[in-house]
Amino acid sequence: MDDLGAHIARSLRRERESAGLSVSELARRAGISKATVSQLENGSGNPSVETLWALGVALGIPFSALVDQPASGPTLIRLEDLPSVPAAAAPYSATLLSASPPGARRDLYLIQADPGSPRLSDPHHPGTTEHIVLLSGGALVGPVDTPVALRPGDYLSYPGDAPHTFEATEPGTRAVLISELR
Repeated sequence: MDDLGAHIARSLRRERESAGLSVSELARRAGISKATVSQLENGSGNPSVETLWALGVALGIPFSALVDQPASGPTLIRLEDLPSVPAAAAPYSATLLSASPPGARRDLYLIQADPGSPRLSDPHHPGTTEHIVLLSGGALVGPVDTPVALRPGDYLSYPGDAPHTFEATEPGTRAVLISELR
């Protein structure tokens, strides 16, 4: 939560200042205390999903603008390292894996594979990114030159407009694949 908290602090301050709002005005519009906004901007708060949604609505931005941490290369998220934001009044937490950019096109696939020959894919349309969440088994996935070993629950994103591979390393490997074209 420390990395996520620091990211939320930077994002919240950036978005508030960009909107030209004071801490007091943002707190008023979001229906939360000024102290809560100040704590979040200082990275010392522990926000709930509801608080972040209220701030997003008050700022006119999506929830993802506060929690998404864009990356320029492959992004790997291990299940045990997932930063999540808990709800205040329910046994629920939200973990943003990838925010959908405006105008994006996404196709969602269920992958079923067993050990054998790797699935080598030629580059797709320019601007394509692929996202994988491994559900079961094990696989080597990603750029042909630098595939990543995935375990159940792991998330990986990589450029789909470059040669890439999916190779099951265990029988019964299953994954969710999202192909995104910007």
